[in-house]
Amino acid sequence: MFESLKQMPADPLLQIIAAHRADTRSDKIDLGVGVFRDEAGVTPIFRSVKAAEAYLVAHQPTKGYLGIEGDPVFTDLLRPIIFGKDGGDISLVPGIQTPGGGGALRLGGELIAVARPDAKVWLGTPSWPNHRPIFEAVDLEVREYRFADLTTQTLLFDEMMAALSQAAAGDVVLLHGCCHNPTGLDLNHDQWREVADLCRANGLVPFVDLAYQGLGEGLEADAMGLRIVFDRVPELLLAYSCDKNFGLYRERTGALYVKADSSDLARNVASNLAVHARVSWSMPPDHGAAVVRAILEQPDLEADWRAELIEMGQRVRAVREAIAGAAPSLSAIAHEHGLFSNLAVSRDQVDALRIHHGIYIAPSGRMNVAGLKVEDAPRLVVALAAVGALPSS
Repeated sequence: MFESLKQMPADPLLQIIAAHRADTRSDKIDLGVGVFRDEAGVTPIFRSVKAAEAYLVAHQPTKGYLGIEGDPVFTDLLRPIIFGKDGGDISLVPGIQTPGGGGALRLGGELIAVARPDAKVWLGTPSWPNHRPIFEAVDLEVREYRFADLTTQTLLFDEMMAALSQAAAGDVVLLHGCCHNPTGLDLNHDQWREVADLCRANGLVPFVDLAYQGLGEGLEADAMGLRIVFDRVPELLLAYSCDKNFGLYRERTGALYVKADSSDLARNVASNLAVHARVSWSMPPDHGAAVVRAILEQPDLEADWRAELIEMGQRVRAVREAIAGAAPSLSAIAHEHGLFSNLAVSRDQVDALRIHHGIYIAPSGRMNVAGLKVEDAPRLVVALAAVGALPSS
């Protein structure tokens, strides 16, 4: 059976993890792996999460299966955080718990492939490396366009709109809700409105990936792009992740919401989601969702969670400002959002940063700014200059 299989290339980020772990230098810096780190270099467990877990130990009554849809209270408690105070009409926007945001993207892709197998997915580049493989795995065609110029650290909105104007009715537009991965470049409100109006006029279906809400400009501000689109289009898919903004990386905690044009269509959507979830993971994992539910059901824990998110956002912005302050040619980084920025560097320059300076970034040039201590920003700039990767002012 397995004689026809060939060795597959290792994931670049897994290679970075292994190389960084094997590096014995005490001053090594990991800017590759996409997790939040505090100023001590630790990915902390939230205070609110620890409190919620203690609560669950004392009060959780069972470890029985959740059911195919997962915990409906979990998905309902997230609604006002995502969609605003009204939380989105449940009769028009069914939600289903998924194993992380990646599970939500895959389940959404399967729904699209059944509903409109000839739909094309329009994807701005660079993007999260797993976006394209997820949609191609369900036999959807992916069309790419340039989203950002890495040399100038600018968003190419005109190119984006020109590309999406070529999409056909029924095609899907993948949009990063906030804190774009890997560039940190986000649409402004006027640009979100233009995209939403184009989608509505041309019959395009937005698929919003909201994986970092709260780590950019704050919970409300980071949801505004999604809400602008949500209010303007009849159909929309939303993949949501709690892995980052609750620090539940290894718990794989997410949800998929789908806006339909009528309650009858919404019921059909929900039934199809359940069928595809059943054959993919049968029942979603409980612990992460139970933690989120415990936090959002208790006002004191929710308040502490919100305070922790503010602290995380402040640290990320402080690192960005430190990088920009150390190099005027990198000033754009201060105005980007979330964990990531993408430098215009070659593979040789990435290797030189690792070999000669102990600084690890992804081969694509994506760096996790939250992996950097504020005090190490000047060292990063010196290293970039030494390998010829610092842009000219």
